[in-house]
Amino acid sequence: MLELEAFSVELTSPLETAAGTIDHREGFLVTVEYDGRQGVGEATPLPGWTESRSECRTALSRAAEIAEELDWGIALAKTDQPAARHGLALALADARARAVEEPLYRYFGDDRFVPSVPVNATIGDKPSAETVESAAAAVDEGFDCLKIKVGARSVDEDVERLQAVRERVGDGVELRADANGAWSVEQADHAFDALADVGVSYVEQPLPAANLEGHARLRGGAVDVALDESLTEYAVAEILAASATDVLVVKPMVVGGPDRAREIALTAREAGVDPVVSTTVDAVVGRTGAVHLAASLPDVRASGLATASLLADDLSADPAPVTDGAIEVPQGKGLGLPDRPTE
Repeated sequence: MLELEAFSVELTSPLETAAGTIDHREGFLVTVEYDGRQGVGEATPLPGWTESRSECRTALSRAAEIAEELDWGIALAKTDQPAARHGLALALADARARAVEEPLYRYFGDDRFVPSVPVNATIGDKPSAETVESAAAAVDEGFDCLKIKVGARSVDEDVERLQAVRERVGDGVELRADANGAWSVEQADHAFDALADVGVSYVEQPLPAANLEGHARLRGGAVDVALDESLTEYAVAEILAASATDVLVVKPMVVGGPDRAREIALTAREAGVDPVVSTTVDAVVGRTGAVHLAASLPDVRASGLATASLLADDLSADPAPVTDGAIEVPQGKGLGLPDRPTE
């Protein structure tokens, strides 16, 4: 049995990025019955990153037909659209974890008790004064790691924005920048030199996704390279073989599910590349799944999971609140959602 429920949630205010503006998220709740247990997943496509919403619905409908004729394992193997596969894979994992009465992160294979994982605050591409105020507010809330969107204005303007943030929050706060592939090689060279003086730890996707060689050349300085969108262009093995990154930002919705995301993260870590788990501003089901994924990775760096506050509404109460820069990991069975979300 597979049930789909369409949903749409609005953001509290548009999230400005170099790749465009996100003002709402719409997708599907995916409910499956597996071995006498129900599990819930979320398939929330993001244009430019995954399939379209209509392609996602088609893929999920096809998966239901395959499962009815054969089984869920074959249905999952034949679902090749990433958001659709994410919804199905998460729902099946939730059902299986419920069956063994374990929280999802422990079902993924880690026996540790993990009460919380560190998270960063995400700050959109705003004018300098607004950026500084948003950064200061996040630090007042307890965040010690800030990711700031850049790339929609000149490099010099972005450097001035981050320098102003550094002066306001002090040296004890980690600053990250996310360019969403907006810079040329020349702009990135200039930015990395300038951002080293600001004390930025890494720049996420400074160059377009396909440019592995350019990213490899940027490495080796005071500012690390993090790749994100490149996972939509290349397999993790290709990225690692090219020595193109210091950090790999893994979005479960984009790579096709928490199972694939965990495999990518562990492969990266074995190669000496730090994984960081992030969302695509998902609703509560997808976001909670990503929290469990991060909890299943020992010594995970601050991850991009503190996005509930970006949504004006959601599908259920949030089982993973953020306090002092860390997100609580639900300890109930499966995802640990308080109730089955409804539209």
